[in-house]
Amino acid sequence: MALPHDPLWPRAASLFSSEVDNRADVMIVGVPASQTSLSPTSAHETPQAIRQALQRYSTAHADHRVNLEKISLCDAGDVTSPDGDEAGAIAQLKSIGAKSSLLIALGGDNSITYSGVQATGATGLITLDAHYDLRDGVSNGSPVRRLIEAGLSGKKVVQIGIADFSNSTAYAKRAKEFGITVIPRSELRSKSVEEIWARALSIAGDKVFVDFDMDVCDRSVVPACPAAAPGGMSADELRQFAFLAGTSPSVIGADITEIDATKDSADERTVRLASLVVLEMAAGFSTRL
Repeated sequence: MALPHDPLWPRAASLFSSEVDNRADVMIVGVPASQTSLSPTSAHETPQAIRQALQRYSTAHADHRVNLEKISLCDAGDVTSPDGDEAGAIAQLKSIGAKSSLLIALGGDNSITYSGVQATGATGLITLDAHYDLRDGVSNGSPVRRLIEAGLSGKKVVQIGIADFSNSTAYAKRAKEFGITVIPRSELRSKSVEEIWARALSIAGDKVFVDFDMDVCDRSVVPACPAAAPGGMSADELRQFAFLAGTSPSVIGADITEIDATKDSADERTVRLASLVVLEMAAGFSTRL
């Protein structure tokens, strides 16, 4: 369906240049990965779907500090899939990330978090995820374990939104052994998003990567996330976390993962929320300047 054109209502997608030779404040890049997923998925189709969803939104924001017009945003296209060439994907992400202050990787399944952290050189990790991602092997269920085994300190890892009945006691024990700080979904009932984010940031340190695994959300708002459960985080809570991540100078990279755009609802609510996560991070970043 063709969208209406109004010169007084610029679309968010228009903010993103494709001139990757120049430095940008915020850079988005597609990382199409799906082959190591524990459940069948076409998550490699999602980066383009998120880009299309950016057409649905404007550039306006209620926070008076936000001005998306004063920052430079760029879309670097897609890198090689880490499914077939992880080292190549990391090298490409590293080159692209060197041209920006905030790199946002559009997944792809959660396996891309390994590449994103390695490419940005982050020394701390905050995940918004229903799951620990500490499994053995190489899959979308293992990036946090792989990163810790590759040298990331577990004491600099914070996992927000870990859900009941979506994990095992063995992996909970592994998280404790690694020194990971776990903030379960239930803690959001008694503490504000701002309080939880401040605590997470104080633990993760000064070079932080944020993993937005969209299955942290309630299944009603992310029907295209196979592992999402009822009772997860609200869309508004996730957007608040995204804005706070953008405002935080220590956050140098992020990813958006675990959406199978081919399984989305007719109203595309999952990819629309993912595009809003991109925009909230960019809006938050604009308050840094």
